[in-house]
Amino acid sequence: MNVLITGANGQLGLELKTLGNKFPKFNLFCTNKSTLNILNFEEAEQYVLKNKIDAIVNCAAYTDVNKAEEEFELADEVNHLAVKNLGLIAKKHNIKLIHLSTDYVFDGNSKIPYSETDKTNPKNAYGISKLKGEKALLEINPKNSMIIRTSWLYSEFGNNFVKSMLKLSKERESISVIYDQIGSPTYAKDLATAILKIIPEITSEGIQIYHYANKGQCSWFDFASAIMKIAQQNCIILPITSAEFKTKVKRPKYSLLNTEKIEKEFNLKIPNWSAALKECVLKLKSPLAPEKPPSPRRGN
Repeated sequence: MNVLITGANGQLGLELKTLGNKFPKFNLFCTNKSTLNILNFEEAEQYVLKNKIDAIVNCAAYTDVNKAEEEFELADEVNHLAVKNLGLIAKKHNIKLIHLSTDYVFDGNSKIPYSETDKTNPKNAYGISKLKGEKALLEINPKNSMIIRTSWLYSEFGNNFVKSMLKLSKERESISVIYDQIGSPTYAKDLATAILKIIPEITSEGIQIYHYANKGQCSWFDFASAIMKIAQQNCIILPITSAEFKTKVKRPKYSLLNTEKIEKEFNLKIPNWSAALKECVLKLKSPLAPEKPPSPRRGN
């Protein structure tokens, strides 16, 4: 299968690229905004046809939650309009499509994990732009396609909470971290593995929504504390409330995702967040930690 990975320089894209060699049935075509403009329908369509693409995994996203408040037009282009283009191409040429979305489409007022059918109600510009992308795909409704919502993504690549905490721990004696926002950190490697396992098995008459996050739950404070413990750093993590953390952007206080649907339908075993975090932190602490992934087996 020829698989197009958009946003291949992001955390998830780089994990997919790294895992590509372990899935020899796939020929990965890894692209970024400088090699493929998915905002240009004709350019994206021609790329898909020229390379005989069988499936698209859309990892391209505008993910700066704070800047999205001032740059909503840009966030909307990437998280909505580009997604619409890929949906139209997938439907027109009967290509499988996996699009990545976020827990931020929910308002965080729930007391139990969000299921795929729960009402969406984003509280910030980033979440609104991502939900617009979801709605565009649901309206187009391409066959053999899915939206996967995930949460608190991190990996050994790119910029993320885990790497920020490790960096700050070397610079400060203490770090203040929010304790009243609950969710589940997701190791991008685990999500990438699930995606590559799922691609051949996708069969649906229309688009489906799924949730994927590592098992268990924690607060950002718990998450940061676990990072320090695994990394054996002496930096003290201090709990603060969301109100004490100065930001104009509203974030969901509870965004735990119910993953039963994807587990059952694709027979997935999702690792617990703490075990996944340990694997990632130990990789980052290793002197052999890669700065960039190896080239995929085939494709470009």
